[in-house]
Amino acid sequence: MITNNRYDIQLAGDYLPQPLSIEKISGVSSVRYNNSILSLTIGEKHADDAAEILQEVVSLIRREGGKVLTEKISKPVLNMTCAACASSSQNILSYVPGVVSASVNYGNGKGNIEFIPGIVSPADMRNSLREIGYDLLLEEEEFSFAQVEEIEKENYKKLRRHTIWSIFLAIPLVIVGMFFMHAPYANEIMLILATPILFVFGKRFFVGAWKQAKHRSANMDTLVALSTGIAYLFSLFNMFYPQFWESRGLQAHVYFEAAGVIVAFILLGKMLEARAKGNTSDAIKKLMGLQPSIVVVFRDEKPVEIPIAEVAIHDIVLVKPGDKIAVDGEVTEGSSFVDESMISGEPIHVEKKPGERVFAGTINQRGSFRFRAQKVGKDTLLAQIIKTVDEAQGSKAPVQGLVDKIAAVFVPVVIGFALLSFVIWILFGGETGFVYGLMAMVTVLVIACPCALGLATPTAIMVGIGKGAEEGILIKDAESLEAAKDIDVMVLDKTGTITEGKPAVSNMVWSLDATPLHRDILYSIEYRSEHPLADAITDALKDNSILLDDVTVQQVSGKGIEGIHEGERYYVGNLDYLASRNVVIPADLKQQVYLELDAAHTVSVFADEQVALGVVGITDRIKPTSKAAINQLRNMGIDVAVYTGDHEKVAAALAGELGITRFKGGVLPEEKAELVKALQQQGKKVAMVGDGINDSGALAQADVSIAMGAGSDIAMDVAKMTIISSDLNKIPKAIHLSQFTVRTIRQNLFWAFIYNVIGIPIAAGLLYPFTGFLLNPMIAGAAMALSSVSVVTNSLRLKGKKI
Repeated sequence: MITNNRYDIQLAGDYLPQPLSIEKISGVSSVRYNNSILSLTIGEKHADDAAEILQEVVSLIRREGGKVLTEKISKPVLNMTCAACASSSQNILSYVPGVVSASVNYGNGKGNIEFIPGIVSPADMRNSLREIGYDLLLEEEEFSFAQVEEIEKENYKKLRRHTIWSIFLAIPLVIVGMFFMHAPYANEIMLILATPILFVFGKRFFVGAWKQAKHRSANMDTLVALSTGIAYLFSLFNMFYPQFWESRGLQAHVYFEAAGVIVAFILLGKMLEARAKGNTSDAIKKLMGLQPSIVVVFRDEKPVEIPIAEVAIHDIVLVKPGDKIAVDGEVTEGSSFVDESMISGEPIHVEKKPGERVFAGTINQRGSFRFRAQKVGKDTLLAQIIKTVDEAQGSKAPVQGLVDKIAAVFVPVVIGFALLSFVIWILFGGETGFVYGLMAMVTVLVIACPCALGLATPTAIMVGIGKGAEEGILIKDAESLEAAKDIDVMVLDKTGTITEGKPAVSNMVWSLDATPLHRDILYSIEYRSEHPLADAITDALKDNSILLDDVTVQQVSGKGIEGIHEGERYYVGNLDYLASRNVVIPADLKQQVYLELDAAHTVSVFADEQVALGVVGITDRIKPTSKAAINQLRNMGIDVAVYTGDHEKVAAALAGELGITRFKGGVLPEEKAELVKALQQQGKKVAMVGDGINDSGALAQADVSIAMGAGSDIAMDVAKMTIISSDLNKIPKAIHLSQFTVRTIRQNLFWAFIYNVIGIPIAAGLLYPFTGFLLNPMIAGAAMALSSVSVVTNSLRLKGKKI
């Protein structure tokens, strides 16, 4: 809440910082506390600095261990035309009192804003942006993407229309300017052709520049408006007052064609850039397209078609052959095969029977079935994937920080350089110095657009993260995508990561005295057991066994289970348990027990009251793809380590089978994080891969954290990447994707920087004293347009990369 210059900040919990430390901040005149509300007053002299003071207060509270209750939003910022626009709108948002941090990405047009509710609202931020010519779309998330797409379509149509008209007028304008400049009324014809190009079809540049100027800011519109406006006004002067130059022995040239063609070329470049930039968000569009708009549900036992937004939890949904599944749920009736490549990246169709889970966005094949809706709207897996991809595409890679700083000062520096070149030409250019200086200034302003620089990183990040989503690799932010290429050590958890996370029978050996009835008794005992390993045994026996109704069981906690059939007692348990029941284990079965133990398998022995009848070995099987994935990581020069909570012997057996030398068993959750930290202290870049709650500490500690999609929600919340299919083979792919993306960013930045480093001095006339070459402003306009398009096109090449 704001009262005059008093700001109320809601703190979390009972934390209260020391009043003295807050009052030391320059501009804070008083501090008061009321429960968890911190009220501070900012002096009248510092009222204009309220935003910075509040940001400093929040930073101080957080440094001292406190927590300020803030909200975060990610909303589209509209009307941006270049990287300097992103920098300008970001600054405007940062200067709004109550905004803690703001980051605007030109690549995907999103603003990520953290703010203090009660002090500022999203509507206040939107009003601040509107004053300078931008806008903030505050629609609900599910509508905003479609609305932004609609706005972009309309803007593109308008831009395309203006581009076509400007080129249509620019062609005769160039013909007259180049070949018929001395014809009667040539200047008047060129004026008539150039005026609508500049002030009708190029009006956006002048309007944008004026709005920026009112707030003492500058962007690409400023450069275009200055350059074309100066050329146009200079031409008007020469057209109406030619005697000014003729009296000095000079010709009065007009440059209407230069001004008109510059606008036409820049509009053409903007149109091509908008079309190419739209392709970078194809991943989101494809994901959005996976949801059907109409769903068939059962109401009063009758099928009814309803919009997807009206589907409620517990609704029974009908899925026909070829249908897209609308929401997440569980099959209740029928069976089919479903294409889940959207989730897993794998083309193999998955069988669905009653009790199986289905996910929104997956595609049913030939069968029909019904399922009960369990997650709808924003809660579906597809919605979460879309949200994660969208937020990740809007995040900034560390390298972008440098680019943002350059973009923030780029336009003012260019204007300064253009004026300097003008002055130098006047001083040293002789009698033609003024005219050549003016043209050099115009050319510098035209060629130095920061668009290519601003598009270099975000377009590559957007395509890279979209490519990952298509491959079943969900990347949460650009920082982890950039960091993955530098991994030295890959730390793997065992259960659910390398292994399937589901115990299965590895071996079952029966004594010569065992009969089919004994098999049925073991099956019936385990069927009624609550032990975690019971499911593994029943799965192994169910196809060849009969469930006996008269078997009763009694669990012996931590040791085994007893069962009674027709008055006979049977035992299932480990060696110690059977020894306590004086059961004899024949030599051949005892040998089998030791073989299973040496292989680090869990052993259960089945016996009657006198003698053992069978030995069951149980293991958590290694996933079929794990060994190949680990070999691939080693071939990439990445060391692989296994840290697991399982017994050291189990860890050793697993490591031996996979050829891993760095392993440790019996590791507690907090020890995993310490082991990761120890590797980092050796100067290693460490990635942690896990799927359980016990892995969350190590995931948070690692430089790159990767969760298995079949694991716990907590692990996926902490991790920066999620392998949706839980297939380790996706991890080398994620690293290759990181390498390709970072390489593309470097290529883009190289060409964007080299273009400006070489282009600006040439535009200023650097080559003129040596070669007599002075760059034509029209060529500069074409080059500027081409630079942006080439950067976006280079980023789009990532789409075709095989990872």
